[in-house]
Amino acid sequence: MGMLATLISGLASGETVAAMRRARTAAVAYGLAALTAFCGLGFLVGAAYIWAASRYGSMAAALGFGIGFLLIAGLILLVYRISAGTRARRQAQRRNADIKAIGIAAALAALPTLLKGKVGMGAVLGPAIALVAYAIYRENTKPGPDDPDAGSTQ
Repeated sequence: MGMLATLISGLASGETVAAMRRARTAAVAYGLAALTAFCGLGFLVGAAYIWAASRYGSMAAALGFGIGFLLIAGLILLVYRISAGTRARRQAQRRNADIKAIGIAAALAALPTLLKGKVGMGAVLGPAIALVAYAIYRENTKPGPDDPDAGSTQ
């Protein structure tokens, strides 16, 4: 509730409008700086091409620059593809943690309501006992050939 009050008071005081104006101004300034930097890089590539063309000939310079840029593009894509698996695993772990946190919060929020009556006590204890029994069962069963932990020893 306190966060909502802070948000409403920020909107009412006009502080949010001022922050948005500062963010827009900063975005325009960074955009112009990036555009100018790209123009500078373009001229540097052009100058390197002129130098290479005067030294090695225009056909050799064009082929060299073309092959060089294709190699750089391939390297970028290779690095992206290699890191995509790591990114996907990290996102899945984050998503699982978020789902667990939401489930725990929902369970804790519903717990007082369920514990008020005798029927609610059974609704809470039944699944809890089933989970404990399943954990005991999993701990005491032998791993099968499809189990990834079958070959590991502790």
